[in-house]
Amino acid sequence: MIDAVSPNAYVTLVTNGDYAMGATALVRSLRRTETMADIVVLHTAGVASSALAPLARLGCRLIEVAHLPLSDAFNERHARGNLHAAAPFTKGRKPDFHSPLDNFCKLRLWELTEYTRCVFIDADAIVLRSIDKLFLYPEFSAAPNVYESLADFHRMNSGVFVAQPSVDTFRRMLNRLDQPGILWKRTDQTFLQAFFPDWHGLPVYFNMLQYVWFTMPDLWDWKSISILHYQYEKPWESDHPKAAALRPLIDLWQAFHSGDEVPDISAMANPEEAA
Repeated sequence: MIDAVSPNAYVTLVTNGDYAMGATALVRSLRRTETMADIVVLHTAGVASSALAPLARLGCRLIEVAHLPLSDAFNERHARGNLHAAAPFTKGRKPDFHSPLDNFCKLRLWELTEYTRCVFIDADAIVLRSIDKLFLYPEFSAAPNVYESLADFHRMNSGVFVAQPSVDTFRRMLNRLDQPGILWKRTDQTFLQAFFPDWHGLPVYFNMLQYVWFTMPDLWDWKSISILHYQYEKPWESDHPKAAALRPLIDLWQAFHSGDEVPDISAMANPEEAA
């Protein structure tokens, strides 16, 4: 494994081959910004070495992580079928490869105490311009979960957040997480908002959710967006219900993933121009 070099790191999580594809696009997008921070890929044991190989070639630190030591009752409540029955997704579709229990592995970031500050980015996101300024933000900073209306500004999205690794914080998280009968209906996202109730709000452009493209087009500005997050349907799926509506965003992700030439993002057409 590559040793830590920088005091700061971008961190993502890979739990299967699909998210390894996502992480490849994410890492290529980060490399394009010429960041000097380390790029760390946390991955679970089930990810094939062949799926991780492109990330190794891109110079990532690959760190295998185990699932959290949670009770059988907790795991049963948060299994895909049970969780989605209790708290169904009504605005979009999670792909079949989505496993809610894997999401809690994000909390392993707090064990990376070789770093002073970490910025976590979901593997289904790409970075469009330098975001190194995020390392100056406090723990716990995250953008709001805005994709349908401005009323969503009170909810946090855990696809991008700023954290300070700490063994003590990780211990307190485990103590809080697994309580009798508790259901974190959006897994790590619901938990982190409860654990950090005074979270610092990042501008929405640090975690622009793809549905904004067609639900709130006036909020979309390619010149301002720093991170584009493909929530719900994924850009590597061969076809999905929103593919036609999201075609410009999918094509952009494909360019990053393949290593093809990326267009001038600031010159790309905003929704009203692309319609």
